[in-house]
Order: sequence, then structure tokens, then C-alpha cells
Amino acid sequence: MDGAAPYLSDQACLTASGQVPGLISWLVEAAGWLHDHWYVPALAVAVAWGVGEQVVRRLAKRISAERMALELVPGPRFDPSLEEIFRRGVQLARASTSMPWWAPRRSKAVQIRLRADGSAPLRYRVEGPAGGERLLSIAPFGQHVTVHRARPIADEPRRHTVRAEFILRGTPTAPLREVPLSPDPLQPLVDAVCDLRAELGDLAEIRLDIQRAPKWVLRVRRGQLMSAARRVEQREAERAARWVRQDANGIEDSLGAQLRQLLSDRPAAAAGRRLVMPPVPRRVDPAKALGKLAEDDHLVRAQLLVMCASNTEGRAQARLAQLQAALDVFGGRSRWAMRGIRLGPWRIGADQWPTRRGFERRWKLGQCRPPRANWVRLEELTGLLKPPTVHCRLPLLAGDLPTFAFGTPKLLLQGIYQGPDGRRRLVATNADETLFECAVGKAGGGKTERALAQAVGWAHAGGGLLFLDPHRDSWPRAAPFLAHEDLMTRIALIDLNTSSRAPLLSSWNPLAMHGGQAPHDVVEAVTDAFASVLGWDDTTAPRALTIFTAALAVLTAVNQAACQAGRREDQATLFHLRALITDPGFRAAALAAVADRLDAETHAWWTTVFPTLPADAFAVVINPLARLAAHPVTRAFLGQPTGIYNSRAAMDTGMIVWVCPAGNGPTDRLLTALIARDLLRAVRSRRDTPESRRRPFRLYFDELITLTGAAPETIAAMFEDFRKYRVSVHGMTQLLGRLPAAVRMSLTQNASTLSSTAGSTTALAPITAEWGERPSAHEVALLNKFEHYLSATVSGRRIGPVKITGPHLDEVFAHHSRPKAVGALNHAARALAGSRPLEELTHAAAAQHSRVARFLAQHTPTRRTHPSQGYQ
Repeated sequence: MDGAAPYLSDQACLTASGQVPGLISWLVEAAGWLHDHWYVPALAVAVAWGVGEQVVRRLAKRISAERMALELVPGPRFDPSLEEIFRRGVQLARASTSMPWWAPRRSKAVQIRLRADGSAPLRYRVEGPAGGERLLSIAPFGQHVTVHRARPIADEPRRHTVRAEFILRGTPTAPLREVPLSPDPLQPLVDAVCDLRAELGDLAEIRLDIQRAPKWVLRVRRGQLMSAARRVEQREAERAARWVRQDANGIEDSLGAQLRQLLSDRPAAAAGRRLVMPPVPRRVDPAKALGKLAEDDHLVRAQLLVMCASNTEGRAQARLAQLQAALDVFGGRSRWAMRGIRLGPWRIGADQWPTRRGFERRWKLGQCRPPRANWVRLEELTGLLKPPTVHCRLPLLAGDLPTFAFGTPKLLLQGIYQGPDGRRRLVATNADETLFECAVGKAGGGKTERALAQAVGWAHAGGGLLFLDPHRDSWPRAAPFLAHEDLMTRIALIDLNTSSRAPLLSSWNPLAMHGGQAPHDVVEAVTDAFASVLGWDDTTAPRALTIFTAALAVLTAVNQAACQAGRREDQATLFHLRALITDPGFRAAALAAVADRLDAETHAWWTTVFPTLPADAFAVVINPLARLAAHPVTRAFLGQPTGIYNSRAAMDTGMIVWVCPAGNGPTDRLLTALIARDLLRAVRSRRDTPESRRRPFRLYFDELITLTGAAPETIAAMFEDFRKYRVSVHGMTQLLGRLPAAVRMSLTQNASTLSSTAGSTTALAPITAEWGERPSAHEVALLNKFEHYLSATVSGRRIGPVKITGPHLDEVFAHHSRPKAVGALNHAARALAGSRPLEELTHAAAAQHSRVARFLAQHTPTRRTHPSQGYQ
């Protein structure tokens, strides 16, 4: 065995030494074959890559088909903190991984879509994997943002479309600029799309994809950055060494160095050359070299895609340039730049081959394949991780406030809005949503002019209205624009001013029963009107209320009997109340004529309680009636048996009624209170008509301070109840603070539209407080004449406050002005109101007492019972 060992060892050495040349020769042959047949492995690699890419695309497409979308709608007071926004970013990053393990990385992303297409100033959508819906739905913004499931968006093709992908340029490890939350970081993007015109097919959309990359990708990127930093440091060290050697050589070869050698006693060879120590490359600091990539926390990859389209040439390109400028706001040492190559006036980017196809695939399927440089921390994307906040000025679109169209009964004119691009358009609100309106501002600011323009537009659209103006200035202003033949048949003018030589007055009997009114409603309306003006209540004047109510019950019963007898001209008026109280003969005839119409309690009061009342108990009731009778206008207006004025008939037939009281004195306030209370009674009486058949009617009250001084509770009840009966109220006042508390609270609580012109900051404070001081009272106080701040309700949501210019009749309705037909309009309006000369009405009122007494005498039963038993 020992003798054979050397032989075996030699054989092994020979075998091993023979294998090495064989292996080398095989490698040489393989290299030669690859050199001659290089296309075979290249083709195999290409086929493998192609098959793998197709498999990945199919899987990614399958995942993309299961994506969900949420739309976030911010509230008017949405003002998130940095912490809330950061938490939202963490949710988005976490949701990007809510996918199956086999999902390709390009499909593992959450997409933020900022879209402007004319339906909203900037729609904010979030799209992501279906598995992350619950995580994305629970936003940290709370109730200030409404989150709801969004439907897929199908865009119609536009004729002109431009695309762009943005990449981070500058220092790759430097963060983007920290943009404050006030003003909103989205403001530049909103400003870039504020002049978008949907009718031209304009569309702009920004898509930001957020993706959490694997750790190994981050390590590779860090390694690349560290290698690049070391190379830079090495080049810097070499450059510094060259400069050091050049400086040393320059010093030795200088004239001074040569002189020193000549003066030295040592030979030149002994002196030698200066020893130069080249600088050593400094150690690369990882934190400095990696920058924002040094830490793993909250680091994501971002893909930013932009597309703009339009049917008008050039608008899409201009929009893209505006958005590019808007993204510059986020730029610092690192900035968003458009990806591509620029060759003079041409740019080779996402719109050209070969990158366009990949862009469209990512755009359509929501896939994320960001450039290598697009690493960002969530703090850098703060401005894009939330919808527009309260600090963002949003443009007013046609979908927010509709454009007014003349003759459209569904729209109500509000004013003129000037867009950011300088275009002006008439804006309106939906008539069925505009229930109550309040206009505040100083005198001459344009409140009445705006109301008149709205009323004229409503009248031409076929709507009915009543304009109550204590000063009568509104009628001459509106008359030229209402002087149309088709309107003259619906316009009635009730003018109680007697400035002309032969004044013509209409007439009204609040106690008339020929219109089918319920007696108790009439009694209640008239009693409440007197009580509100005179300050009567159950504490201060209970006896006056009792006497007045009982007297009205008798007079309405008399009028009801006269109407049933076919003698409408023999009805009693308010002035017969004095005779009923002070004239025993008239009272006895009246009670005898209506004994069967009075209830037992009222009948007993007249027979048992009234005779016991002292004479001075009637003065508080008779005195206001005496003032009314002493004024010739009110005497003529209220002293007729069958007045033409009928507010209920005006509402049901869509009439246009202008009521102009004579002034603001005690008598005028009493008359105004009667009119207001009659309106309340008439509107509430519409309950007998099905809601679908109630014709819309609008009331315009100029100088609310004057009107509410006469009937505060009545006006307040209007702002609370009229919505149910399809009657809307537009109130105007100079000072909201001077209105009675009940009216002010009801008005601001239920106002669908709230507007203000300029004024003092103290007077405007209650209005701006309703707007949350946006704008502030100081801003509103600086408005020019006819400028308003307006908030409105459109499609169930609040719009504004937005700055508008009040519509001027001469500008808005210039084509509808008929000044030459004003005379014919005045004649027709007075004729429809049954106006007659003042002298004639005065004589008729004076003779009415005899007519009523004669009617009572003819309808009094011949047999009477004892007063204690009542009248049969």
C-alpha cells in the first residue's frame, strides 16, 4: 500500500494539471462562439424580457381594473393643521401597499387627482387599491371634509391635448421648498385654471402618484449617491492637489526664489525642492451626502403627470405653461421640472415618440413608474395632500352661480360677476331655492337698484310680485322697463301719495268679505295690526283688545250678511267701528241684524259686559280710528265698501303690484301694519290650495326699518312661514342692527341670499359675522358704489361670499326700456287698481255710513226679544 501511494499522487497531479488547460480552452471556444453567435443570447434575453414584461403588464392591468376612487369635498371652514395633513400622507403611503403579494410594483401606488373641467374650481380625488378603501375613507380632517365614493370619469376627446411629466431637478438630496399653509399652497394651481372655459372644452388635470419603494431600492439609490459623493470628493481632492503643486512650482520658479539661491552660500543641489503634501480626500459624511434620503421614515417615490386639453388651439399649451409656473412655487434647491429634451423651440417629451405611449398607459391605468430622482418625504408634499382650504380663493364657475338668461322663470338675477380673466357675466340663483333675501348697506349703495333689476327680470319671466316702497322712488325707476303691453294687463299701482293736482287713489276694505275670507282670519289680522302698532297686549291693554275684537266680529258678520244678500256695496268699513261703539242706535241695529251669526260668547259680551264699561274705556280704541278718519288719503282709501286691493288674488293670478304708502307718520305706520298683516293672512290662506298648484310669488320690502317699526312680529313671521306657501321675501335695510330682534334673527337665520354694500364697519359687523369675517367688515366697507359681497344657496350648498357688481337697469335691461310708454303704463296700472279721484272717494266714504245703516234697518227682524235674552 505504501509503495503505491507515490504513483497515485503523481497521477492526480497529472490529471489536475490537464484539466486547467482544458477549461481554459473551453472558455476560449465559448467566447468565440458567443462572438460569432452573439445574437442568440441577446435574442434569448430579449424574449425573456418581453415575456416577463407582458406578464407584468397583464397583472398590473388586472390590479388597475380593481382600483377605487374617492372624492373629497372640503367645507367652507376647512383649515387643517400640519399634523392632520401629515397623518393623511401616512395613510396614503400605507394604503399604497394594500395589494396582493403578486401585484407588480408599478401598480402599488395611491394617486391624487387635481382636476379642473368646469364642474368645480378644483376637484380633489384620491384613487387607490380596493383593499385600501377603508383606510382612505377615514380622513383625519373629520367633519370638515366630506368623503364619498366617486364614479369613473369619462372625458370626451378634445382636438388639442398636451402632456407633461415632471421630474425633480437640482440637488437630488435637497428637499422642496417648505410652503406655508396660508395662503393655501394650492392657490397657484387654482389661479392657473381659474380662467378655464368649459364651453371651449378646456380641461386641466394633475396626477400625483405616491409609492412606497422596497428597502433594497432605497439602498441601491443610497449607494449610488454615496459613490457619486465619493467621486466628487475625489475629483475635488485631485483638483486641489494640482493647484497645490502648481503653486509650489510657481513659488520655486519665481524671481524671489532664484535670488535667494544666488545669495545663499549653499549650492542649489543641496537646497533641494520644496516638499509638497497633496490634500487627502475627506471622508464623505453620509448624512450630508444623502440629505433627505438618509432616513427611512416617511420616504416615498412620487410621479407627477399633467395633461391639458382644449378644443381651441393654443389654450392647452398656455394652460400647461401656467401649471408649470404654478409648480415653481414648490421649488428651492430641488424643483419640479418638465421631463424631456429641449431643442430650440421644440421639446421632446411626453407628447412625442417613444415616451408618449408609456405616458398614456400610466395615465389610463393609474400605474406609477417614477423617475429615479423622484424621492420625496411626505413633509415636502404637504400642499398637495389635502383639498383646498379656507385660505384658498376659489373662482366662481357657471356651475356655482348659473348665468342669468332673460325670460327664464327658474332663474333669479343677482348681479354681475367679473372672472379672473376679465369676462363679465350676469349671475343668478335658482328661484325655487331663493326663499328669503337680505340686502344691507348704506343709502345709495345700490340695494334698491339690485332689487328692482331682479323684480323686472322676474316680471318679464311671468312671475308675480308685490313691491312695497314707503318712498315711492322705485316706481318711476322701474316703470320704463315694465311698460310692455304683455305686462300692462298684470300691473296694478296703489299709490297713496297726493302730490299731483288731481290725485287718483285706489281703495281697500280690510273688513270686506266678498273675497271669500274667513271672518275669524280677518278679525285676527286687523286686530294684530292695530295691536302691533299701538303696543296693545294682554298685559298693557287687555280691555282695548277685547273691545276691538268684539267690534270687528260684529262688523265682519254685517259684511258677510251684506255679501250673501247680494249687496256688496253696503259693507261696513273700519270707520264704522266708532259708530258701533258710540252710537246706541247703530249698535242695536247691527246686533239685531247679525244676531244669528254671532257665537253665544260674543253675543253675551255685548249684552252683559259692554253696557257696564265706562265711557273712558273706549278712547284707546276710538283715537287711532279718529286719526285714520282725519287723514283724507286714509279716509278715502279705507272708507270704501269694496276695495280693489286683494293680496290673495294677486298671488294666485301672478299680478305685479306696486304699493307706495304716503309717509312714515303714525297714521302711515298703522296703514302699513294693516297691509303687512293682510299679506300674512293671505299667504297663510293658501293652505287650501295643493302645494303643486301654488303659484310662486315674491315680496320686495324696501326700507325694512320703516316697515318693521309698524309690524315687527308680522314681518318676522313672514321670514319664518312663507316658504311653506311658495312666497319669497326680499328685504332691504341700511342697518341690520336697527331691526327688531325678532325680525333680525328670523331674517339672518333663514336668508338664502345675504348681500351687503359698503357702509361703516360697525353697521357691517353683524353681516360679516355671519360670513365668519371672510371678508371682514373693513374689506366690505371699502366697496365702491353698486358693488356687493353676496352669499347664496345653490343646489343645496352655500356659495360665497363673492364680490359682484349690482345690476344697473340702464345697462342690464337697456333693450327693454320703453320710456315713451310710461304714460300708458301708469294709466293701465291705476285702472287695474281701481283708482278714482280723491274727491270722489271722499264723498263715497262719507255716504257709506248711511248705506250701511239703511241695510241694517232693512235686515233687522221685526220681532225682538228682551235684551237679556239676546237678539233672535
